[in-house]
Amino acid sequence: MAMIPFKINFSEKFSKLPSDDYSVGIVARMNDYEFKLVKFRGEFVWHSHPDTDETFIILDGRMMMHFRDKWVEVKSGEMIVIPKGVEHKPASKEGYKALLIEPEGVPNTGDVKNEMTIKKVEWI
Repeated sequence: MAMIPFKINFSEKFSKLPSDDYSVGIVARMNDYEFKLVKFRGEFVWHSHPDTDETFIILDGRMMMHFRDKWVEVKSGEMIVIPKGVEHKPASKEGYKALLIEPEGVPNTGDVKNEMTIKKVEWI
């Protein structure tokens, strides 16, 4: 049985996320990929994803993606693909909203387990 197409309103979905400095929720799945909305402000944790790339599409705000040898500013309307195995750390003083695309079940903190690790990301 085929899935019935539906549209997703990002503003509506973002309003369902908690108002914490870090929150994430799944909004769609395509094949084995999840589309997640992320709100974040602050410093994340250094981590990598040894088995997969991940994509950040910044919808609002500005993110600094730190790498061990440089950093890249990613602003609203821009995206960055992090290759598998590359250590990185997102950060934002003022906060950002993003669409994150990665395979289903990928831990948010990759190869690191700490207080920021989410055991199961919920649908919103």
